[in-house]
Amino acid sequence: RFHGEGYQEGLAEGSHAGMAEGRMCGAFHGARIGSEIGCYLGFALTWHCLLQKCTDEKNSKKIKALESLIGMIQKFPYEDPTYDKLQEDLERIRGKFKQVCSVLNIQSDFRIGTERSSLAF
Repeated sequence: RFHGEGYQEGLAEGSHAGMAEGRMCGAFHGARIGSEIGCYLGFALTWHCLLQKCTDEKNSKKIKALESLIGMIQKFPYEDPTYDKLQEDLERIRGKFKQVCSVLNIQSDFRIGTERSSLAF
């Protein structure tokens, strides 16, 4: 009897603790992804504004790459954590960001640490 009661109490407590830990972990990783995507969007919008002033043919490829990145970010499913291709889309955005940096001749280094996130050039 004591074994059964102890098992039931332990199961209930473990389930409750697991849910709380899972929520904290999900919030942390969601914030990391949000920070990364937000940084990419700010970068792309800033460069898009800067390059719109120059209308030469050389910048048209850069602008198209930036617009593609902006479009991918705007279509990213922020509100749906159950989206099955979330990681694939995130990897595509990261790849497009690297491509944009290459076209702009900028060396990118996006790091997220425990203290801060940074984008270094």
